[in-house]
Formats: sequence, C-alpha cells, structure tokens
Amino acid sequence: MTDPPDKALSRQRQKYRPWLSSAFPFRHHPASSNCRGDAGNFPFSPPHRFPTFTAHGVRRQALPGLPNVQNPKNQVRRDEAGLNKARGASGATIAAVSTVVETSDAHSSSSSPTSPPRETVPSVLQLPLEDLASCHFISNYVLIPRQALATTRGFLEFLVPLLKKQTLTPSFKHAFDACSLASLNNRVGCGNDFEKQALGCYTKALAATFGALRDPNLVKRDETLAAILLLGLFESITSRKGMYAWSSHIEGAIELVNARGPDQLKTKTGMDLFIAVRVQMIIHSLSTGKAPNLDINWWVDDPVSLDVSSDFQKFSSRTALLKNEVNQQLGALTRTATNTRLIKELMQKCYALDKEMVDWLQELPEGLRWTTEAWEDYNPKRDYSKADAFPGRIDLYGDLWVANLWNVTRCLRIVLASLTIRLKAWIISPADYRTTPEYATVSGICVEAIADIIASVPYQLGWFCKRKDLSVRAQLSGYACGEDDTEKSLAGFFAIWPLVCVQNQDYLTDLQRIWVKGRLKCIGNQLGVRYANMLSQLNLRMPSMLITRDRLKSNAQIVFPGAEEPKSVPNEGHQRGAAYLKVIHSQTEQLKRRAVEKPGKVDDWTVKTWLQL
Repeated sequence: MTDPPDKALSRQRQKYRPWLSSAFPFRHHPASSNCRGDAGNFPFSPPHRFPTFTAHGVRRQALPGLPNVQNPKNQVRRDEAGLNKARGASGATIAAVSTVVETSDAHSSSSSPTSPPRETVPSVLQLPLEDLASCHFISNYVLIPRQALATTRGFLEFLVPLLKKQTLTPSFKHAFDACSLASLNNRVGCGNDFEKQALGCYTKALAATFGALRDPNLVKRDETLAAILLLGLFESITSRKGMYAWSSHIEGAIELVNARGPDQLKTKTGMDLFIAVRVQMIIHSLSTGKAPNLDINWWVDDPVSLDVSSDFQKFSSRTALLKNEVNQQLGALTRTATNTRLIKELMQKCYALDKEMVDWLQELPEGLRWTTEAWEDYNPKRDYSKADAFPGRIDLYGDLWVANLWNVTRCLRIVLASLTIRLKAWIISPADYRTTPEYATVSGICVEAIADIIASVPYQLGWFCKRKDLSVRAQLSGYACGEDDTEKSLAGFFAIWPLVCVQNQDYLTDLQRIWVKGRLKCIGNQLGVRYANMLSQLNLRMPSMLITRDRLKSNAQIVFPGAEEPKSVPNEGHQRGAAYLKVIHSQTEQLKRRAVEKPGKVDDWTVKTWLQL
C-alpha cells in the first residue's frame, strides 16, 4: 500500500474536527472530584479475548513483547483461507487472517546438537488474528501504574475496563483493532502482512467516530474519547512522512474533553482519560508551538498522582505556553526600547522557570532518582548507528515512568535554554550570539542534559534485560499482559521525543548524532513505531535555525508590518520592499530544505511546524 493514503481517507480523517468546534458552544470546566469508580480486576473478560496460549499448548513466547519461542524453525505465515467476519453496523466485512504456527520435525532433526531443547508445539495451530493482535498490543502498550509507588502513571490503562464491557461501541472497537493490527504488522510481519486490515479498521473507526460525535448519546461516552486517542496512537505507529493527522486527532480529543464537562471526573476511567488527554495536549503544544488550551481547568485534584505527576505536567504546560509567547513576539516585534524591555522580561521568565525545575528535581524522593550502574567503553571500529549504548555511563531508573519524567524535564530545560538564546540573539542582532556569556551558560546546561538523556536510553530500550551478567536487575514496569522483561514498543514510544529533542541540538557531537538517529531507526524498525523513522530524517539545528527563522520573520514584518505580501506596488519603495520580501521567502525555503536529510522524507507541514513557521 502506498503512503500517504488516498484523498478519500485523508478527507475522512478530518471529518469530525470542524464539527467539534461548532457543536459545543458552551464551555464546561471540569471541577475537582475525589469520587473514583472501579476499573475492575484482571483477568480480562469477554467480549474481547486475550489468549495466554498456555491453554493451547503454546507458551507466551509466540509474539514480540513476549519472550521468543526457542525453536528457530518455527514459522509464522499467513493463512489465506478467506475467513470473513462481520464488522460494524453497516455489515461491511474484511478478510481475517489466521496465523499458523508450525514445527517441522525434519528441521528439528537436522538442527545443531548444541541448540537448546525445543518446546512442545502442536504441528498446526490456528488462532484468530484478532486475538493475536489484541494480546500483542496490550502487552506492548498498556502500562499499569506500580502499586508500590503511588506517584507513577500508567499508559492507556483506561482500555482495561472499557474492553471488559459486554458491548463495545463501533468507534472504539474499530480504533482498537486498527492499533492492534498495525502494531502486530510492524513487529512480526514483513511490514505489510496486516497493513490493509489495519487501514480498513482505521477507516471504519473514523466513520464511526464521526457518527458518534453527532450522536448526543455517544458523544460524551468514555469509549468515544478513547477511540480518538487510539486514532492518534495509530498515526504514531504507522506514520511515515508527517504528524498532521496525529495533531488533528489530539486537537479533537481536547475539544471533546471540553465538551464532556466535570462529570467525566467522577469515575476512575473518566479521570484516566482526562489525564491522558492532558498529557497529549502538552506534547502537542511543545511539538507544534501552539499554546495549550486554557479554556479547561486541567489541574484538578487527583488523589492518585499526589504532587509529583501534577507538578511535572504543570512545568511542561508552562514551558509550552512560554514557548508560544516567545515565538509570537520574536516574529512580530520591531526593535524599540519598549520591546527590548519586553524581551528581557521574557528572558527572566525562562531563567525563573528553569530554576524552579532544578530545585524541584533536587527534592524528588529517593524512589524517583536514578543511579549509574554500568560504563560503555569507546570502540573506534564500532558502528555506533547500530550500538545499543553510547560510550560513557549507563543509568538505571526505578521504572519507565520515572525515566520519562526525568527525560521530559531535561527536554524542557533544553527548550528554555533555546528560548533564552533566541531572545538574546534578538537583543544583540546582528552581532554573534555565540560570543555572549548567556550562550556559554546554556551550552553547559544543554550538554549535560544531552549526556543524561543518552545515558538513559539503554535502560528504556531494554539494555539491562539483555545483560544477565550484571549483578543489578532493572526495575520493570508492569504491563497489562505478557512478560515485562522484553523489548516493548511503549518504551520506544516514550523515548522518541527526548531523542528527537537531542537530535536537533547544535550542541550534539557528530558521533552522538549518529547514535541518536540509529536509536530512532531502531524504534521505528524493531519496536514498530514508524513515527520514529520519519523523525530521524530531520536535520534541524537548534537554536541556530530558529534564530534564522526569527530574523527572517522579523525582517518581513519590517518591510510590510502585519502582512506577508503587498497586493500592489504603486511606488518605487513598495517595489523594493516586494523584492526584499521575495529574497526573504527564498531564504525561508532554503531553511526548510536544510531541515530535512532527503527531500520528500518529511512532509512540508511537519517541517514548517518544527521550524515554527
């Protein structure tokens, strides 16, 4: 299948977005609530089945995300028997593929005598594709908060109670199936085995979600909001060239949270969904430069998270808001004494927020800290684009959530450092900002943060689980099913933004950049989050490219304040201005081309978004 999808699918992706903006003229502000419902206990119950495989004589080792079956001759192939299953209210059908796991006695007899004992596997075993995909997705993406550490968060934990319901709404069912099939396709297939089925479910989910948003009985149900979040995750799993569709889904989820009102916080599932959208809203704001939606009271009392999770997300939201303000001011202000004072005030805001973060990190409890447990020596003959660890220290964290907390906070400090230098460059323009004491200070901050992030990535991507010779054992995060000590797609998903933030920095060494890009490609190719492959094609340099952007936009405002281009050129002055604006446009296009390694690998919207254009 070619990518991106056809125009009809692209139109469907956007169907529900404009409707959301106009369907709810009244804004609701969620209020705090301590009343939380019960998500239910494990194991899962019908209608969705998550096979353990032990009942069929096959251990959990059947899928990535679960340990591998020891017999190397086991084959997984598609059974094209033409099984069809009714899906959705319309009765549309798609082909369901059964997976056949075979063990060949002939192969076994010829295997090496030193090979491990093979496990008993039935000669022919047929399992429904839907069950395989569901189990694989749950074991790779649904993270359950650790009971021993109340401040940790899960991921997609709201799926557990929703999947236990006797009847699943079409929008949620199709969105879940789309994510499950896409995840399975990217991990165990040859890259396209289940792609058509996944895209078919995605298309049905879009249509069903659009219908649910127009239905007063469905629009405020938890399943509808969960479906939109799953559609956004589908884009991250499958995206190859851009992030526009993901951005659209997150904006739709934010609007729906606004429409659902305070009643959504009265159950545990509703609260989990609310917090999930809050996290995605912050990521969206930091990635796109758009201001967070302040029409919603995002900071409700949440007895589970205590203070740490809430403080962490507040820092993220404040950084995103400050970034948006700086982007607007640097692209519009002319150089006057009043505006210079305003720019200096913004610099002080950056300093103050950074200091708050440093003080907060120093006061974190012992259970949320990290330790250095190993050291990687430099090898001049090694290909570091494929290395699991970069030369230097390797750090150990309490769990995946703790590692993500530290890395996102480090990224926030890098963002604030970049804002500070951009503001300083505006003040001293056209002088070289790299000769200033501010540049020396923030360079040190960024170099340290980069080293810390690089030292954390091996833990996130399962390095400690592979090193059985080490005396230390990694603290594992708890997934909803499957084995925890294996490579997980979610770990790669969490590592993407810190890696991209690091990849884009001026302060990175060439060898570090090679290694970081290699880790992103590993996440895309081995862990199945294709979004990482696309982001590895970015060739951004921060803050230097953004400083160029600021000067280009500022110069355009000087020529024609408040307008990008004149409609007419009645005199010689306007003719010169139009010519100058044409030069600025040409330089902007050159900047966009430099921001990508190869033309066509990243779409224009994504490049412009990263460059804040």
